[in-house]
Amino acid sequence: MKLSARNQFKGKVVGLEKGAVNGVVKIEIAPDVVITSVITNASIEELGLKEGGEAIAVIKASNVMVGTEG
Repeated sequence: MKLSARNQFKGKVVGLEKGAVNGVVKIEIAPDVVITSVITNASIEELGLKEGGEAIAVIKASNVMVGTEG
């Protein structure tokens, strides 16, 4: 797979929760480092995502929010 996005993180699907239309996918990219994404249930099916399977989180954004504790 070739993409223009430089932020690509390969990992393991550690959580998958389908809702009515969308689902939450959690991908562990390093020990205790999990990226969470909301995608359509149709995309989950088309990609064949399963817990324990491999996936790549691709992040392409012009804005990143930053916060602090307190």
